[in-house]
Parts: sequence; C-alpha cells; structure tokens
Amino acid sequence: MPVEPPPTAWEFPPVDTADEDGLVGVGADLEPGTILTAYRRGLFPMPLGRRGPVGWWSPDPRAVIPLDGLRVSRSLRRSLRRFEVRVDTAFDAVVAACADPRRPHGWISPAIRVAYRRLHELGWAHSVEAWDVAGGEEHLAGGLYGVAIGGLFAGESMFHRRTDASKVALVALVEILRAAGPSGRVLDVQWATPHLVSLGAVEVPRARYLAMVSGAVDLPLPAPFAG
Repeated sequence: MPVEPPPTAWEFPPVDTADEDGLVGVGADLEPGTILTAYRRGLFPMPLGRRGPVGWWSPDPRAVIPLDGLRVSRSLRRSLRRFEVRVDTAFDAVVAACADPRRPHGWISPAIRVAYRRLHELGWAHSVEAWDVAGGEEHLAGGLYGVAIGGLFAGESMFHRRTDASKVALVALVEILRAAGPSGRVLDVQWATPHLVSLGAVEVPRARYLAMVSGAVDLPLPAPFAG
C-alpha cells in the first residue's frame, strides 16, 4: 500500500482564485506531501516552461474520461491484440520517454521527473505500459503515467513508439479502474485536447470536478496499484 508522506508545509490558495488559464499559484515545492495535497484539492503541478518555476493549476472546465465513455475504434481493438500490457515494470523509462525534449510542447522538467520518481517509490505514482513482444524480443512501445489516490487516477503524460501503443495503455488503465468498482472513480486528464476528446474525454465544470474528486479519493485503491 502507498506510504503517506509528511504533510506539506505550504498552504494553497483557493482554486476559485485561478486565472483564466487555470493557474492558481507559483512556487512551493515538489515534496510528495505537497503534490498529494494538491491533487486532493483539485490541483496539479506543471512548470511554467521546461526550466521555469512550478505552477499549480486547476482549469475550469476540467477534462476527464468517463470510464463508460472511452471510445475504442476498430483499429484500436485490433491493436489491443498486438501488445502486452504491464503495470509498473518500467516507470522510469515511461517518464523518460514522456519527457523527451524532442517532443513538441514538452513540459516535464528534471525536477518533475525526480518528484514523480519519489511518489513512485512511495507507491503513489504508476505506469501502464504497452510492450511489443513479437519475435521473442521486448520493446517498450508506449505507455502512460500518473498518480493514483484511492479512486482518482490523475493522468500526467503518455507516449508511443508504435502506432496505438499509448492508446492501448489507456484502454488498459480504464479497464483497471472499471474492474476496481464501485462507481465514482475519476480519470483526470487535465485539459481536453483534440486527441483526448477523440478518445472520449469530456469537460466538466471545476465545481463538479472538485465534488467528484472529494468522493473518489476515499474509494479503495485498484489492486494493480496497491502493491
């Protein structure tokens, strides 16, 4: 089970003070207790540029993927048979791939990588990976990572090296959350990009999102994330 870290020494501003982009504040630290407090209050950290200070965000509206609303195309169903899905076997490699500076709009700084590695060591941050095992060789084809707090999974980033590999990891994540039951689980994806909308992401008002998170964090942790 996850290990609860020492509480944060910081006090976050109310989320309804966010600016039009969803930025609530700048600064604080990336200690495990600070990050977990932020998620429980509807915030998430993201630097202001790859080398900028850390910002704390609570967009309005907020994007989530309803667990019964994931869109799985015919081609994606075929791709599900091409990859082997694993959980937490290559966390560092997934984060490194997501943080590749050659990716456009990259935001994952070295400090973020260290912070989420610490969360992973404490049992809070997890990776879902799609592996290409054809021909007797294993290749990490894609994956995603995020933070699981009870029934909340806060998705942070995803990547692919093979067609549909990141989508396969997302399908697997949704199946993990759905299998855990009961209802009330939340898959947070922060902002509704066209790619995420094509997969079923919807926007909800911030107030509704906060209510959803309040109930979700008290639910049992899905077994694959419980250690």
